[in-house]
Amino acid sequence: MPNNFEIAVFSGDGIGPEITEPTIKILRHMSERAASYDLAFTEAPAGAAHYAKTGESLPETSMKIARSADAILLSAMGLPDVRYDDGTEISPQIDLRKALTLFAGIRPVTVRAGQTTPLKMPPGKEIDFVLVRESTEGLFHTQGCGEVTKDEARETLLITREISEKLFDFTFALAKQRQAQGRGKGRVTCVDKANVFRAFAFFREMFDAEAAKHPELIADHAYVDATALWMVQKPWDFDVLVTENMFGDILSDLGAGLMGGLGLAPSADIGMDHAVFQPCHGSAPDIAGQGVANPFAMILSAAMMLDWLGVKHENSELRSDGQRLREAVEEIISRGEVLTCDLGGKASTKDAAAAVHSLLVLEPA
Repeated sequence: MPNNFEIAVFSGDGIGPEITEPTIKILRHMSERAASYDLAFTEAPAGAAHYAKTGESLPETSMKIARSADAILLSAMGLPDVRYDDGTEISPQIDLRKALTLFAGIRPVTVRAGQTTPLKMPPGKEIDFVLVRESTEGLFHTQGCGEVTKDEARETLLITREISEKLFDFTFALAKQRQAQGRGKGRVTCVDKANVFRAFAFFREMFDAEAAKHPELIADHAYVDATALWMVQKPWDFDVLVTENMFGDILSDLGAGLMGGLGLAPSADIGMDHAVFQPCHGSAPDIAGQGVANPFAMILSAAMMLDWLGVKHENSELRSDGQRLREAVEEIISRGEVLTCDLGGKASTKDAAAAVHSLLVLEPA
């Protein structure tokens, strides 16, 4: 009997539903062909449009669906003209991170041979590294609650041992997984600013303590400003990078730029028991309803979800299907024949998703 997995689906705002629908279609296709697993999907209303209608951005019923699900697939959230009374953005994805303690933000950066990139790639070089961003504290700790007076403003940077030790344990395990898959060098880099801030010296100290448990892996350090430089000059040298929340927020967008834009940038926010998978881009209400949104980041996020479920539940078919889905998207991007307008092409959302689906259909069951 196959293992049954419940997936909570937050279709989101703007282009969110348009990129969610074909992604779910692909996942259903893979699930129907699978021998060892079955996926079931439950819609969980949330977001800015839901707030405008009901006064709730993340209803308790949707939170219950998320808590009980085996994984959470979340699309683009938020609308620029719909905000809370205090002027802050409506971001249920951040509420989920905090409520479910999703401390590890995973941001893969991949540029395959033939893929268009702003960089001038040396012959034979490809980019394949992962940025692990702590997602619950850091400089985001006082989100919306900083101290502001007439003459000054203060925000609190929080780094705790409880979260950091979990983060580093997760990061080194990820580096081992990548090395076993032949995708990584077995190298983990701590990105910080320990030469200036005591908080980052504390962060680095805990990183070094975890690194000592893994002598088979390479562990080193880099200051965040130097890392930004090297991400442009020699990104193919990186494997797994781990950093604080704000640094990770900035560097992950730089990573998306290397790939050609946020339309190719998937992500995951992972905790001890729960995980959310979502594209890094926004809801793009200016193109909503036109059928031209790029679905690749959403589909790649779904591939990450399959891989995570496979690792967590020791299901090799899930992991294999996650890899197949990721590689199908990468193949379509490298060919350059079916690209959406943000990537310089003319394909519609449905055309781009269908191209990925077709590759999977052509593969043997």
